[in-house]
Amino acid sequence: MLTLDKIYKASHVLRGVIRKTDLIYAPKVNPEAEVYLKTENLQVTGSFKVRGASFMMSQLTEEEKARGVIACSAGNHAQGVALAAAAHGIKALICLPDGAPISKVEATKSYGAEVCMVEGVYDDAYNKALELQKEHNYTFVHPFDDENVIAGQGTIGLEILDQLPDVDAVVVPVGGGGLISGVAYAIKNLNPRIKVYGVQASGAPSMVHSIHDNKIERLSSVSTIADGIAVKEPGQHTFEYCRDYVDEMITVTDDEISAAILALIERQKLIAEGAGAASVAAVMFNKIPVQGKKVVCLVSGGNIDVTILSRVIKRGLLMSGRTCTMTIELLDKPGQLLNVSRIIAEQGGNVISIHHERANEGSDVNGCFLRITMETRDYAHIESIRKALTDYGFHIV
Repeated sequence: MLTLDKIYKASHVLRGVIRKTDLIYAPKVNPEAEVYLKTENLQVTGSFKVRGASFMMSQLTEEEKARGVIACSAGNHAQGVALAAAAHGIKALICLPDGAPISKVEATKSYGAEVCMVEGVYDDAYNKALELQKEHNYTFVHPFDDENVIAGQGTIGLEILDQLPDVDAVVVPVGGGGLISGVAYAIKNLNPRIKVYGVQASGAPSMVHSIHDNKIERLSSVSTIADGIAVKEPGQHTFEYCRDYVDEMITVTDDEISAAILALIERQKLIAEGAGAASVAAVMFNKIPVQGKKVVCLVSGGNIDVTILSRVIKRGLLMSGRTCTMTIELLDKPGQLLNVSRIIAEQGGNVISIHHERANEGSDVNGCFLRITMETRDYAHIESIRKALTDYGFHIV
């Protein structure tokens, strides 16, 4: 059974293992609320997962430690288990989906664990881990549906209450539900008035559907840039804790997550992975009622692959109106490009690429298309450029 005593015990056990992460004031996330970031992306291994894995393994018997442990993960739990296993001198085998970011795979190996790549997503890695666990009699370290793992994650709730006692709401990313189960249990038992909100990616809403229908449901597939919360089915324990202690469960899109990652980089100088930025996206885009309240967004991890980061930044720029592509139909004669460029420059836009092509069938024989990509400030800025171009007489396709 999960108890407050167990969470406090976990807090004591983890004192020399994990970092008590900072709570950073972040007013620009949502100007209508007093927003703080619980920076678990700056945790040892770059994710909160080390808390649950370390506490769970500290509770193993000597016989269980001697047999070794096995785990499955999208990447962050893998690193937590690998680090904790190394600290306890335990052999660790980790099953990872083959789509896991390379940075997470290499980091897991660097902590000394053996890695088994499995074709598919997290749930496929989970099934493979169970198969190997039975075959070799390893102890299975579940990424979320284990009371000791949940207790370890619950220590974040204790830290938030210690760092900001008058917090009104805590927003937590949700995959399988281990993190929010521990955090919500700790917070609601110590101060029931505090709201706890869960955030899932719209491409992997397993807990949202399960809570809505009041039964555990399995998704046929998941698709999101937030690989850390791309889970097809929540756990039995975590479903019950979410049902009993979480106030509301909502979703955010990949575009919103991308915009949140970009905002954290630019405004807070913080790197967050997709899962970690989901809570920030929910507050940025007013998915939950936070106006006038003290809100903590739990940034659960920062282990984003650099190749994914470049794509996410590009998507985030589009989502926030920071880049824009316009196609302008005009007559192919001298001075046209000069006039277009002049108008954009006068409006403060910065052209970064131009593609010119002759018009096709059905257009003026002297016509052409000019596709321009430019850097802009926001959507209002894009609209002012668009209006200036059309006022001059250009036709925007």
